[in-house]
Amino acid sequence: MEINTVLFDLDGTLINTNELIISSFLHTFETYYPGKYGRKDAIECIGPPLTDSFKRLDPERVEEMVATYRKHNHAHHDKLVEPYEGVYETVKTLHEQGFKLAIVTTKIRETAMKGLKLFGLDEFFDVIVALDDVENVKPNPEPLEKAMNGLGAKKEETIMVGDNSHDILGGKNAGVKTAVVGYAIRGEDYVRQFDPDYVLRSMPDLLDIVGVKAR
Repeated sequence: MEINTVLFDLDGTLINTNELIISSFLHTFETYYPGKYGRKDAIECIGPPLTDSFKRLDPERVEEMVATYRKHNHAHHDKLVEPYEGVYETVKTLHEQGFKLAIVTTKIRETAMKGLKLFGLDEFFDVIVALDDVENVKPNPEPLEKAMNGLGAKKEETIMVGDNSHDILGGKNAGVKTAVVGYAIRGEDYVRQFDPDYVLRSMPDLLDIVGVKAR
């Protein structure tokens, strides 16, 4: 079957939030554990929900640390988030060609919408599955299945596009094809070890995979 449905992760896939996320983690680390954690530790936290990352530090102060993180994140969002080359054009083309498109993210909906609207991507997505919409996050298949149900999509015709192990494994658990971006912050070698079906050097590569000619 041909692919007619694309599920996208958001951070590190469609929008470059890496420096914003790292900055927000470093701010939170310094607030609670001055001088103890650095950039490498922040990068290790990218991907899972914030509660999971902070639970490892102090289960008693998870909500407090999440609030500290989000306050910093929202305050610096528009200044630190950057676009990825070719993303807008690729998503626009898929939308114009009638593809079913959804966002599947571990962000809360409010923060996800800030990023989508910043670069005009929000108009292309009929379905957004955020952290506050599910009980289980990627790599559990629930968010992907919810997105497919919302789009009326079949798993045989769907591909999950992301930048981390959670996206690839979530796709596999949901029974869909998987693609990972080679510009992932942890590096192409890291993401390849989870055996995605495709590795994208840049987002326009996705058009070839789904059989659409770039304009």
